[in-house]
Parts: sequence; C-alpha cells; structure tokens
Amino acid sequence: MAAFSVPPVEVLLSKRVQEMVLHGEEPLGPYICRSGKDVGENEDIMSTSPVPIIDLNRLCSSKISDKEREEELEKLRSALSSWGCFQGIGHGISASFLDKIRQVSKEFFKQPIEEKNKYAKTVIDFKVMELTLFRNTVSPLIGLIVSSSMCSLKIEDSIISGHKCQYHSDWAFQLHKLISEYFAYSFNVDSIIERPEKMKMVTEITSKAMAKSLNLEENCFLEQFGKQAQLAARFNYYSPCQRPDLVLGLKPHADGTGYTIILQDDVGLQVLKDGKWYPKDPTALLVLMGDQMEIMSNGIFNSPVHRVLSNLKKDRVSVAMFYTPEVGKEIGPEDGLVNGDKAKIYKRVKDYAETHWKFYQRGMRALHTAHV
Repeated sequence: MAAFSVPPVEVLLSKRVQEMVLHGEEPLGPYICRSGKDVGENEDIMSTSPVPIIDLNRLCSSKISDKEREEELEKLRSALSSWGCFQGIGHGISASFLDKIRQVSKEFFKQPIEEKNKYAKTVIDFKVMELTLFRNTVSPLIGLIVSSSMCSLKIEDSIISGHKCQYHSDWAFQLHKLISEYFAYSFNVDSIIERPEKMKMVTEITSKAMAKSLNLEENCFLEQFGKQAQLAARFNYYSPCQRPDLVLGLKPHADGTGYTIILQDDVGLQVLKDGKWYPKDPTALLVLMGDQMEIMSNGIFNSPVHRVLSNLKKDRVSVAMFYTPEVGKEIGPEDGLVNGDKAKIYKRVKDYAETHWKFYQRGMRALHTAHV
C-alpha cells in the first residue's frame, strides 16, 4: 500500500465519514487499511457461520436435567477454547426490544450532521487522548458511547471515552432514556429465571457458566471483575463505502475487555479462525472473549481476532456491550487452572485495557505484555 501523509486532527475532524459518503468523496489515506489484493480469490472468507450456538437458558434453568446442563457447559468450554466466542440464544431479551434498539440506532445516525455534531468530539478531546491512532489506520465508523453510569452521550470516530450528558434537544433526551432502558433491560433476563425477584444479568450467567465449565467455583470470574465492573455500550454506524476493497468498517483486532456482547442488524462482522474469516449470524447475540478473559482462564479461552467489512450499498448498525474489570483491580489466571498439567502462562495485571489501547492504536496486540 502506498504511503500517505496523515492530515492534522483538525482536518480529519472537519468532515465526518457520513459527510464524505453523502458527497461521494474517496476515502482519505488514514482510512485505507487494505491493499485491494487481499480481497476475493486471495482472501479465505467463508459464506456460512459455524460459530457455535449456546443456549443461555440451559445454563441456568432448573427445569432441565443435570445431564443437559453439563452438555451445554461442555459445548461452552469447547466453543470458547476453539473459537473464543459463541452465538447466544435463550437470553430472554425479546426480539421486539432488540429490533427497537436497532431502529433507534439508525434513527439517531440519520439525524442532520448539525444535530449530531452537538455531541461530537472536539479537537481538544482527541489531542488529550494522544491520538496516535492516526499514525496507523482509522476506522470509518461513527459510534455513540454510553457508560453503565448513564453519564456519557457522545458521537465520535473510533475513540471511546466518557463524557457528561448534555442534552441539546428533546429528541436526544428521549434517546438517552431508551439507552438507559437498554442497560436495565437487555442485561436483566427475568424471563429465563423461575423467580423474577431474583433477576440475573446476562453477564452474571455467562461468567458463572464459564467458571463451571472449567470446574471452578462459579463466582471466581465475577470476583475478578469486581463489584464495580465496567459496562459500556457502543452504538456503531457503518456508512456505505465506495471502496470496500480498500476500506474496512473496523480493522482486524482483538478486544481488551473481559468479554464483549454484540448485536448486529446485518452481516458484516467476521471472526478469524485457522486463517479463515467466518461471518456471524446477525439474528443472535455474539459473546466474544477479550484478552482479559484469556488471561483469567490461563489461556484456555481464546481472545479471537475479528473485523467488520465495508459494504458498497448498505449502511449498517451494531451495538457492542463491553464488560471489563473495575478500574485498578488486579486480575490473573485462576489458581485452579495452574497446576502440574498446566503451567502459568500469564502474570497478574492491572488496568490491562489501557495497555491494550496503546498497542491497538499501532495495529498491534498487547497480550505479550501479560506473558510470564
């Protein structure tokens, strides 16, 4: 790929991706992350998705037999060891509510540029974040970031951070109310719990099931995440792209989270396994392991590389929920996974997400920094 000069941050922020698409402009150099030669016959892309399917209901319901539950736990362990992800069903979140989330996401990004710019990052915001990202490649997506404390509502091009809410219109206030409902509702799965007063979150069910699949005490991973574990949602918008042979919606990377739960409206995300790219079924929730879960499982679970393709004709949205250990909490391999048969692969680390971010900006993984 030919070298290019990176425009100043002020230039890059002067025109958002959607504006470039509306005016039929060619992508800027920093957005180009493919040579065009790795597309088609030279790139191994599978048309169907064999990503394992896990029924979360079978992992927690008292109405199924112990044998059925053990079978599902074994499927979970196999999925996370080989794929590092699974497609979750039986999560108790209604299809109509997930459709509503997709719809309101699209409606937000269809607002006039002037309206969205009221929540956009400023040049100062970017410079404070030490924008080394532009020394490599940037992703042509726009994201709405919301934290679990309900205190962030910002539009940005590929940087995640928190900001206090500033409502510039009644429309934005209504959107924020819906997103608040999403946090409260989408991770509370009372429909798959026999007693509604004991509502559990998808993250709790998943974390406990992962521990049990490894014959560990069920709360061990939850304890590593901590009582103040971070939960943040990113509402992503992918514009149509005139050059999908040159531009990816999101470049190949692994997450620095504990794990991520992803909702899509159409095919676009791909997971890399054994040198091949596999699509995800857009109708299921994708639960994807991050580097910190690989560390906590002492390398048994895999943090997979994944990417998002651009599309010539369609725009798309997705919602990624990032579940990360609380700030300042040290994590490391569970003691029960370190023995004579399995040596300790990773050391204990603190605030790994920050380390991951620094390497991500340079197009690199950070897991080696946690190796023993």
